[in-house]
Amino acid sequence: MTSLLDGCKPWPEEFVDHYWAAGHWQGNTLDNLLRGWALDHGPRTALVHGDTRLTYAALNRRADRMAAGFRLRGLRRGQRVVVQLPNVPEFVVSVFALLRAGAVPVLCPMTHRMPEVSHLVHLTQAVGYIGPSVHDGFDHTAMAAGIATQGPFLRRVFTYEPPGAGSPYGGLTTDPAGCHYSPLDSIDAPPEPALAQSADQVALLLPSGDRLVPRTHNDYAYQARAAAEQVSLTEDDVYLAALPAASNFAFGCPGILGTLTAGGTVVLAGTPDPAECLPVIARERVTVTSVSSAVAESWLDARPAPCPAELSSLRLLQIGGALLPGPAAERLASARACRLQQVFDLPEGVLALTRPAEGAPASHGRPLSPDDQVRLVDTHDADVPDGTPGHLLVRGPYTPRGSYRAPDHDALAFTRHGYLRTGALARRTPDGTLLVTGRVTGVPAREG
Repeated sequence: MTSLLDGCKPWPEEFVDHYWAAGHWQGNTLDNLLRGWALDHGPRTALVHGDTRLTYAALNRRADRMAAGFRLRGLRRGQRVVVQLPNVPEFVVSVFALLRAGAVPVLCPMTHRMPEVSHLVHLTQAVGYIGPSVHDGFDHTAMAAGIATQGPFLRRVFTYEPPGAGSPYGGLTTDPAGCHYSPLDSIDAPPEPALAQSADQVALLLPSGDRLVPRTHNDYAYQARAAAEQVSLTEDDVYLAALPAASNFAFGCPGILGTLTAGGTVVLAGTPDPAECLPVIARERVTVTSVSSAVAESWLDARPAPCPAELSSLRLLQIGGALLPGPAAERLASARACRLQQVFDLPEGVLALTRPAEGAPASHGRPLSPDDQVRLVDTHDADVPDGTPGHLLVRGPYTPRGSYRAPDHDALAFTRHGYLRTGALARRTPDGTLLVTGRVTGVPAREG
């Protein structure tokens, strides 16, 4: 693998050759996939947020023009940009625009504040930050300005404002530290010729605790595409992004990216609160969504009926992390044609899913790819028999061989044969089904 970034460990050549030969990696960059989707599904609705609706053609056009605007403002190939946006269309547009400009999005949770965001900026030497001026009472632009004074990296801040809101920061400004501030909606320029980019290069950096996971165009496109196929997504599906769009679960399991791959519609919700999500599911006739078990239970508790009528359009509800308790699972399964799917995912790439079936899943299912290699081992790295709890180790076509600029971490988190120590304890049945039962104290890999 030819890495775009220093500090990223490539897959060994024999694995690269196999993943290409198996058809997992197909050589298309994520931003170029958008061009194809626009050709195939141009007038269809790609994104919905409140009263805003964007077609595939409009999404592609906006990404093109924003990419040109970013380059006009000085962003260059390979530079990193921290993206800290809520679930709004501008999150999707910005990520694709940065990819198209050759920059690398660093996805950042909205809950991160000065210590965490400053760490990401300095770790990646990020030259740019995209975030709301103010969100839920927190001043993100003031935070970015504070980070800009700490070092030489952050020099461009692009502020998002909800439609109709006036920015308290006005138009284009430059502070004494030499950091330039621009409204995100001003980043617009005539499209330029497409950059020649390799799908083997790092596309984006996903957060995992205090580390970052480098995901290439090839491996992340494969994850989203394979997950979309596994849940039978089609252009008739409507996916609700109720969890944060920057999370691996909501973005690529199959999530936003997988839904767009299938030609479906993505609906963006500001929070997973039932007061917001249940009316949206009913209005948009949402067919697929992904939530935690706690969120699913909150949706059920918000309505007295055995299963909320608003959920009647759902055909698939993905549950991440802990298994959904039996009574809640039975209530949800009572919705006509609604199937439950248990999911275990890590930003590091491993993705296990139950194959959708009626009733309550009693496990976390099987790994996504036929080329996912899974070991369950004891504390001495000896394989344990099926049915015996063990430490979950994995390697495969969408599990990178290291974190970004974290050699000390990687020395502990990977075996000498390239297996990731996930930090999870699990049991496996003879057919390969996994049940994740807990975490290993002191192991640095963390669940996403």
